[in-house]
Amino acid sequence: MIALTLASTSASRSAILEGAGVAFETMAPGVDEGEIKDRLLSTGEGPLQIALALAALKAMTASRGRRGLVIGADQTLEIDGELLDKARSLDEARRRLLALRGRAHLLHSAVALAEDGAVVWRAHETARLAVRDFSDEFLAAYLDQEGERILDSVGGYRLEGLGAQLFAAIEGDYFSVLGLPLLPLLAQLRERGAVAS
Repeated sequence: MIALTLASTSASRSAILEGAGVAFETMAPGVDEGEIKDRLLSTGEGPLQIALALAALKAMTASRGRRGLVIGADQTLEIDGELLDKARSLDEARRRLLALRGRAHLLHSAVALAEDGAVVWRAHETARLAVRDFSDEFLAAYLDQEGERILDSVGGYRLEGLGAQLFAAIEGDYFSVLGLPLLPLLAQLRERGAVAS
């Protein structure tokens, strides 16, 4: 089998691959996401293009001098055409969730494969999530129970946990909402001999 590396420190992405029976190593992607987002926004790039660029850059950077294939992934949240970043505190997460309450937003999940410093494949999926009009009491209990774990998610929720109760409807792939377009990635890994076909 071809060696496989996930250029991500995301516990969710690792859990998705582990759950699918994929053997891989992990490493930090080694890119300054904030600087890259700022630069891309200043040139007029939108949230989807930013997710695609970051996934490709993470894979490409991490693959230099490393054997096998490297997976890079990124996810952006778009509401009314605007990019939202991860909250830096629980208070900011509370304000973010209040801003999302009763509204729909998009999650763009991008994935790329690189080999020897060059991107060899990329894909993306977009999900539409409709947040229900939850009560202030629910939000307080949610923040109390979830705590700082939600700061790892761009939307301030973990769909695989209590965060599922925030939504009225979701259109799109479950794995992509969690941050990794798994099914197209698995198809590509099978094609390239990195997982059994």
